[in-house]
Amino acid sequence: MPKPTKGPRLGGGPAHERLLLANLAAALYTHKSIKTTETKAKRLRPLAERLITFAKRGDLHARRRVLSVIGDKEVVHTLFTEIAPLVAERDGGYTRITKVGNRKGDNAPMAVIELVLEPVAKKTSTKAAAAPAAAAPAAEEPAAEEPAAEETSTDEAAAAGAESPEEGAAAEAAADDAVQDDAKA
Repeated sequence: MPKPTKGPRLGGGPAHERLLLANLAAALYTHKSIKTTETKAKRLRPLAERLITFAKRGDLHARRRVLSVIGDKEVVHTLFTEIAPLVAERDGGYTRITKVGNRKGDNAPMAVIELVLEPVAKKTSTKAAAAPAAAAPAAEEPAAEEPAAEETSTDEAAAAGAESPEEGAAAEAAADDAVQDDAKA
């Protein structure tokens, strides 16, 4: 949940700020990207992302909760039918804020807030990718299994980073052994 703000509100009072953010959210869902001040964009992000989470649920109660904030049925329909399916597999992070410089008249810092509608790229685990890669050369040459195992242990130590000097010395010793075995072969 967004942290309640202390001090001055956007637009004067809390009711005006609530309406201002609701209108900004409606404009964001309609146009997919809007240009506003950095402060308004940062205050809009939690509200917009929470409403998108409701839209991903897609049930009647979620629709009514979004309607209580936005009020425009066409915008809510767009949110539930067009935007929610595009971000269905994304776990949060539905908006992106990009700073674009200062406004000409009053030098206010401006930003573009936009919906992130690109599909999510699945991350492959480095350990899961390293295990099949290490197993493939070992299957091809059974005699060269020991150097391959030492190289992977060295790589894992380098990737994980040595926690203590003893671990660093052990990693260096394993690397030296692997180099000497390669020189003998």
